Amino acid sequence: MSKRALLEVIALDPQDAVAAQAGGADRLELVTDMAADGLTPPRAAFAAIRAAVDIPLRVMLRSADGFAAGDVTALCEEAAALRAEGAEEFVLGFLTPDGQPDLDAVAALAEVIDGCRWTFHRAIDRAADRDALRKELSEAPGTAGLDTYLTAGSAQGVDAGMRTLLAEQARTAAGEPGYAPRILVGGGLGLGHLPALRAAGLDAFHIGGAARPDGWSAPVDAAAVRAWREALDRPVVRGG
Repeated sequence: MSKRALLEVIALDPQDAVAAQAGGADRLELVTDMAADGLTPPRAAFAAIRAAVDIPLRVMLRSADGFAAGDVTALCEEAAALRAEGAEEFVLGFLTPDGQPDLDAVAALAEVIDGCRWTFHRAIDRAADRDALRKELSEAPGTAGLDTYLTAGSAQGVDAGMRTLLAEQARTAAGEPGYAPRILVGGGLGLGHLPALRAAGLDAFHIGGAARPDGWSAPVDAAAVRAWREALDRPVVRGG
């Protein structure tokens, strides 16, 4: 029946989470340290947010700025602790220095999260070959839980990546190998991008700074999230 578009909002703490849910978010991405573009939150922070809201939470697994995996053993230990706390969905993604998917790191974490659903984050926008990355991950063992790619279509953001996003959505719609996971658009995303993206069939959107009119030092603003919810709930105009 309903084909409501998904709205995911970055949350750092329970206050953010409550405001995002009140504004109409469908899911939260949980991180800490936005100065490093979002790292794994402490187990206690996850527990507090889980207690504060009842919408799905995707928890970041990332130990440092950039897209290198770093200490995979330590990251696996954090993932195990979060699983023990009740985390059921995750966000991860790593590249080798030459821009290839770090399949060993992904496989190690996929084993720990054991079939949980997860997003491959914007590392795809820094990949040497994003099409090859998708196909390699689709064929890699232990990646059955990969159901989403968070992407702007370009490392420079949605403005630069619009053509790529539209082309990849067409390949998803056509059922091409490697294109089964849902595209979650995020990274320099603005309300003005939504008509073209929605007309092309894209139906999942991720916001961070857009939910915080007063910047990252201020909490998520429920009214800002509501503006996105209302925009996404408008009828989609296709064609033309």
